[in-house]
Amino acid sequence: MKFIENDIVNKKIIKLPLLIQQNQIMIKKILRVSLLLLLILSSCSRDENQSENSIIIEASQKTPLTPTQINAKIDESLNTKGTFNWSEASSHLLWSAVVNGNNIVTIGFGNSKTNFERAKTANNAKIQNNLLAIIMKYEGTTLDKILITADIDLNLMDVIIEKQETIIALRQSKYIRYVEPADYSYLNVRNAESRSGSPSNSTNSSSSSGCGYESQTLAAADFTTTTPNAKVPWTFTQHKIPNAWNVSTGRGITIGIIDTGVSPNQSLLGANFNNGLSTGRTIQKNGVYINSIWPWTTTTDGVNDLCGHGTSMASVAAAPRNDRGLPVGVAYNSNLVTYRAAENVVIDGFQEQEAVKKAFTALGNNAKVKIISMSMGHIFSVGKIEDAIKFAYGKGKLIFCAAGTSTSFTTFVGVIFPAWMPETIAVTGVKEGATLQACSDCHTGGKVEFTVAMQRATSGNTVPISSYYENQSDYVGGSSVATATTAGIAALVWAKNPTWTRDQVLTKMRQSANLFPNRSSEYGFGNVNAFLAVQ
Repeated sequence: MKFIENDIVNKKIIKLPLLIQQNQIMIKKILRVSLLLLLILSSCSRDENQSENSIIIEASQKTPLTPTQINAKIDESLNTKGTFNWSEASSHLLWSAVVNGNNIVTIGFGNSKTNFERAKTANNAKIQNNLLAIIMKYEGTTLDKILITADIDLNLMDVIIEKQETIIALRQSKYIRYVEPADYSYLNVRNAESRSGSPSNSTNSSSSSGCGYESQTLAAADFTTTTPNAKVPWTFTQHKIPNAWNVSTGRGITIGIIDTGVSPNQSLLGANFNNGLSTGRTIQKNGVYINSIWPWTTTTDGVNDLCGHGTSMASVAAAPRNDRGLPVGVAYNSNLVTYRAAENVVIDGFQEQEAVKKAFTALGNNAKVKIISMSMGHIFSVGKIEDAIKFAYGKGKLIFCAAGTSTSFTTFVGVIFPAWMPETIAVTGVKEGATLQACSDCHTGGKVEFTVAMQRATSGNTVPISSYYENQSDYVGGSSVATATTAGIAALVWAKNPTWTRDQVLTKMRQSANLFPNRSSEYGFGNVNAFLAVQ
């Protein structure tokens, strides 16, 4: 600004004699304008200096917390409130997580806290540029050094931030909805503590990944056989799904599954998806997960399931009904659109959270998709995933999410994220029997909407499915399979009533559940009766 001021003054001095000769009145006008300009520039300079000087960081806050200290703060909130949100964290805690998360930050912006969609924000580019200007100012760098990506559907962007002052300045802006560390991995810290023999976490949390490629011979008591030679899982009978098939098989309804992909070794979820009594339908496989530590990498690792969990969920929801002697899916005539969006069931870290966001927005934009099922989650909220779910919900999608299956260190957590969001339907698993009882380690709570019986009372066996490998079967349990099962039932209801809205389908499912019109504080409306739901 001093350069500008001096330039104006110098020009004025050089031209003064000539101006005097030409017009004395014009001189006075120029002087008045110059004085006004100087006053404005001086005022701007004072405002900027005041803004900079107002951000004072105490000496005790200048050193970032360690990952163990950060996790302790998160655990404290989870234990006392049952939730944790970065918006409630101090700037020091937030910055510490950023520093320990490769300095990657997600910024959600808008004209209000509910303004998350770009198409509904006329000034979104202006807001984004203003926030980028703040970052460049406090970071003392250029745009190419800070901007990783800006979402095309949502008012959010991922940036590189190193200074706590930048975090504080951003949080002071009226256009900020949230500022979050985008690559701080809570569970990686837990795993490291487990491996080091931390007394508080002696069990490795990697066991919670949900991955597995096992194949098992199914016990005769766990299925019945239906034409042309398909196995009907015992849990389907519990929920009257075979009875519902006399009315609806899910034809014409498309289910979107966000998970770890689909096995390339299981043709019933590939070339033989149309097989037997399952005809005239499609399966579309997508991959949005990038297996890289670098946030700017753009190449995905494909559509194939490298975990096994996604294959199980697709099988439960829509495996074909044929003569292979393998378990059939709930909605065996529905279409599937699958997304490989994560390495395992815990969406922890930048690449997985970014991929889940992409999957939800893509499914939201897919007019053919009516139902979305995701049997993955995190123990606390992720802003970009919240935005993406709200985006899909705004497109009329019926979204089912797993209430959660406990690990050794999350037993104190109720329903996990994103199942606790009002835009999603939380589903959990229960044991077989007239009285609802949570399956081993399944989460319950006030956010649960429905339950699915998926653990046998005597043997403890779970739900029969088609395996990761061709012509083989397996068992799968937890709130994951409960969620995919419920999504399949929703497809049966919607296929019976193709003109219905999401809310009408949901109301019918509630009315069919065994606790309705009452609602349990732990189990919601209970077990859905599929046959009643399609009446």
